[in-house]
Amino acid sequence: MNLPPKVTDRAFARLAEINAATGPRPLRVAVEGGGCSGFQYDIRLDDAAADDLVLSGAGQSVVVDPVSLPFLAGAVIDFSEELIGARFVIENPNASSSCGCGTSFSI
Repeated sequence: MNLPPKVTDRAFARLAEINAATGPRPLRVAVEGGGCSGFQYDIRLDDAAADDLVLSGAGQSVVVDPVSLPFLAGAVIDFSEELIGARFVIENPNASSSCGCGTSFSI
């Protein structure tokens, strides 16, 4: 059985900060075809659908649709603050390669 993705405390904390300003909404993490490596992540605030996997922590929710779930098995959803900017990042053990932008990958 594939392990579901994990969300770090840091990612939940950042989502709580965003939701404090915008109102409570889950963070959707999806995988779509495209990008420079074949697949790309789509990370945005979105309402949960009935068939989504809901990952909860710190009063926040991250949702993953059933089509994206196999691509995110065992992945870690984190929040990174670097000099070039702050963003949600995905450490994905299923990705055989990724591009420099960090939002595109191949399997």
